Amino acid sequence: MLQSAPSPQSWTGKPIVLVGLMGVGKSTVGRRLAARLNVPFADADHEIEIAADMSVGEIFEKFGEPYFRDGERRVIARLVDGTPKVIATGGGAFINDETRAMILEQAIAIWLDAPTRVLADRVRRRDTRPLLKDRDPQEVLDGLAAVRNPIYAQAPIRIASDQAPHESAVFSILKAIGWEVKS
Repeated sequence: MLQSAPSPQSWTGKPIVLVGLMGVGKSTVGRRLAARLNVPFADADHEIEIAADMSVGEIFEKFGEPYFRDGERRVIARLVDGTPKVIATGGGAFINDETRAMILEQAIAIWLDAPTRVLADRVRRRDTRPLLKDRDPQEVLDGLAAVRNPIYAQAPIRIASDQAPHESAVFSILKAIGWEVKS
């Protein structure tokens, strides 16, 4: 009789929520991290777009940022439901006091951090970010970092997501949460 290979071990802890500035790799790192932990992955911006039946940019344009942030908070509350998963948030999600308190209480918040010059190079490749519309990415990111980094620093885990491959950030997260890393 053939025996099937044992199923990979799965993360059984709290949901893991990735926070940080745009372009830091929350979605890419999140997908890879979820695969390594054998849990579902959710991208909050994607979930918002599904719920609203329009893009993040369209929501910003039609209703404004406060409306978007309110919807974002509600979507993240639905995602942070106690089941193990990895969630990538939008860059501004953790800045909202209610959203941040909920994440810190009900999940493991991980701040992915990178220098703004690295992020500016990354975000220049895509023109889908509402906060960058017709603006210099480096200037915008420097301003956002000045305001947001002290708030992101409230996350109990900080991981550098510099110019190294995303897999390096995944490895660092696995070590930080005490996951046995097999080579």
